[in-house]
Amino acid sequence: MAKSKYSLSEAQIAKRIKEGRGSGSGADYSPWVRVDEVPSLGRSRQVYSHLTKRIHHLLSDLEFAVFLLLDNNPSVTDIREQFPLIRDDTRDIARENNLPHPANNGVDTVMSSDFLVDSTDKSEPKFVLQAKYTDNFGDARTIEKLEIERRYWKQKELPWYLVTEREIDPVAKANIDWLYVVKGELESGDKVLTASSLAMFKAVVADNLGLNIIELCKVIDRAYDLELGESLYDLRVLCASRVITFDVRKPFRKLSGKDFTCHELESLGGAVNVAS
Repeated sequence: MAKSKYSLSEAQIAKRIKEGRGSGSGADYSPWVRVDEVPSLGRSRQVYSHLTKRIHHLLSDLEFAVFLLLDNNPSVTDIREQFPLIRDDTRDIARENNLPHPANNGVDTVMSSDFLVDSTDKSEPKFVLQAKYTDNFGDARTIEKLEIERRYWKQKELPWYLVTEREIDPVAKANIDWLYVVKGELESGDKVLTASSLAMFKAVVADNLGLNIIELCKVIDRAYDLELGESLYDLRVLCASRVITFDVRKPFRKLSGKDFTCHELESLGGAVNVAS
């Protein structure tokens, strides 16, 4: 469910349904909530996925961390964020269990789950995740909303899991905290520079697949007469923008050249400009 309060009228809800929000799969999926439609405290992000071939709308750092772990999981085949629940069903659940249905300005809210995930795992080919910080659990209203959501997915016979910051792999969190401090550095005016940095990295990596990333960047700095540390910073920007990807569950400073996957800028379209 969206982390920021916002209000939709019945007409706006009908418009989103007509637009196909919450429907489709893969590159054709359209989330119910987009980051530009809710008040932001600076923690929302639009992030490109090489798995789904589209930009994902994530409303918190926790959602972002969960997304990256899903996107790096080889068994995951599709990720649908901000997935809407059928409002008539959530209303029924609320009424039957004497729970107040979420509403804003007199209009019942269309509730949503953070992630609906498809997987090749035969025991759980489809499951749902709700990302929630533990400090929200002291709010009785939050618990009531989660209970409606839990019962909803139980009715649909799909596994539903609540994920908190405590479940995030500490290595992944450290990588995210370190890398994504440079998020947004890749702007449209920097595409030529980005292409140059990517080409340099690919050329050196091809001949040094087993070299530690720190040493690898030193090689790049020397080879291209850069200031010491410049190529490492450029690599952080490329990774933050997902032009280069790696498994976030592995400590960044222990990675070697073979652990990185370089993507062609053309394949990303305009996505390199919205990784912030």
